[in-house]
Amino acid sequence: MTADRGDAARPHWRDWTWQLRERIRSAEALARWVLPTADEKDAIALLASRFHFVITPYYAALMDPDDPNCPIRRQVVPATAEVRDPAGLADPLDEVAHSPVKNVIRVYPDRIAFCVNNECALYCRFCLRKRMVGEPGWAMKQRELEAALAWIRRTPEIRDVLLTGGDPLVFSDARLDWLLGELRAIPHVELLRLGTRLPVTLPFRVTDDLVAMLARHHPVWVNTHFNHPKELTPEAAEACDRLTRAGIPVGNQSVLLRGINDTPDVMRTLCEGLVRLRVRPYYCYQAQWLEGTAHFRVPIERGMELFRGMRGRTSGFAIPQYVLDTPHGKVPLAAPSFRGREGDEVVVESWDGHLWREPNPLEP
Repeated sequence: MTADRGDAARPHWRDWTWQLRERIRSAEALARWVLPTADEKDAIALLASRFHFVITPYYAALMDPDDPNCPIRRQVVPATAEVRDPAGLADPLDEVAHSPVKNVIRVYPDRIAFCVNNECALYCRFCLRKRMVGEPGWAMKQRELEAALAWIRRTPEIRDVLLTGGDPLVFSDARLDWLLGELRAIPHVELLRLGTRLPVTLPFRVTDDLVAMLARHHPVWVNTHFNHPKELTPEAAEACDRLTRAGIPVGNQSVLLRGINDTPDVMRTLCEGLVRLRVRPYYCYQAQWLEGTAHFRVPIERGMELFRGMRGRTSGFAIPQYVLDTPHGKVPLAAPSFRGREGDEVVVESWDGHLWREPNPLEP
């Protein structure tokens, strides 16, 4: 459709810094990749001062240029439905109230989410942190990172630190190396995790140098965020392979999104494709009660039925746990298989609807 689509054959295409510099930020730039609808153009103008709009050329090349319902396109191109959302909250998980210092979120006693920056390779329209991504006030200055590190040092209960944002892989190798080194030097911090969507939206960021640096700070785990099989590209597979070959386990945390991945065929294809890449489907989140996202939300009962329907039809470890995140932590959402007790037996229901009575006497 455009000259830009030919960039994929040029050497600079695989330069992640070029991808960041050349991100799409306007309707005019978007028109070089797809044929924008009137609704998309209106939404970009209406949302210019909030819910920012940024897309990497790599991810834009995955979009169907002629189909506004393309599951890749809908994740990142604004729609006027974001403006018409009658409800929704800016901070549905009450993260600000759970922050002992700026951008450190503590819901559980032993772990934190540390939002180390407020920048991503692109901005997802359903992002939980739409309120902060791309907003200057949420950026972390060096002294603010130091203040967060000081809080972690004096809080010995914290054994597990998730670096998130924004996206920690937007940092340079040197800056991320420094931050991981500071955390690794804290005796009570046992586990370092990175929550990043760059293996999906900018896989060229996952270089040999990056994974070698990450491996120096083991144990390090990565959770990424594939939502649709079209995102399982050879480039994304290469990024995930680099991580796993460096001994870094990779999990996936998707979001259940209406019209994108809310059918059994799409979800099973996604999860089985992830397993082929040695990426473990970990969580699938119910889309939050978040401002501007009503058009993405699926009734929870339908989500429960979708994942129940995967039981017995694919490998057990290919089925993510369907969860609702709340201000009090994650709550599993599952259709009950445990049907109760009858004397010395418990009654359970199998994946195909059969009832089974298991001998299981109560303790004296």
